[in-house]
Amino acid sequence: MHQHAVAASEHPSASEVTPELQLEVERFLYTEALLLDRRLFRKWFELLAEDLRYVMPVRSNRLPQDAEREFTAPNETAFFDETKPLIHQRLKRLESGQAWAETPPSRTRHLITNVLVEPTPVGGEYLVESCFLLYRSRLERQVDLFAGSRTDRLRRTQRAAGFEIASRTIYLDQATLLANNLSIFF
Repeated sequence: MHQHAVAASEHPSASEVTPELQLEVERFLYTEALLLDRRLFRKWFELLAEDLRYVMPVRSNRLPQDAEREFTAPNETAFFDETKPLIHQRLKRLESGQAWAETPPSRTRHLITNVLVEPTPVGGEYLVESCFLLYRSRLERQVDLFAGSRTDRLRRTQRAAGFEIASRTIYLDQATLLANNLSIFF
């Protein structure tokens, strides 16, 4: 886990995570991955909270004594630092046919694993750590592979999905990105 995440054994109310809640959160994440892989971006967009913060900090190689500075801090340079309105603008651009980086569109496969759910002090909100492998194929020979982890803050809702994504921080394992662009969603 990343330095800001809480290990299960350190959280006083970890017993609140029932097998049913764990399964419900995992199913939500798997459904989200399916929506992205099927390019159902508007349905995916409905899973995002109005106050969403969607961030992918930049990673750099550091010596062990500087490990806490491996990722850029909040409000420093990031690959993504978006809100729901900014993601809406990205979707409108994708739908316009004018997004050259996604014409033709990428084919993706989101694999989500190692899901850890922790209650937060706010009722109905959960801190969710997960690992991902994101395969992307575009054109004839462009293939990108992204591996890493995500820290999500999920909030319970009355909507059919059961949760909304209030925040997502994406931590790539790569310090150097070889992809031509980052026009996909993680």
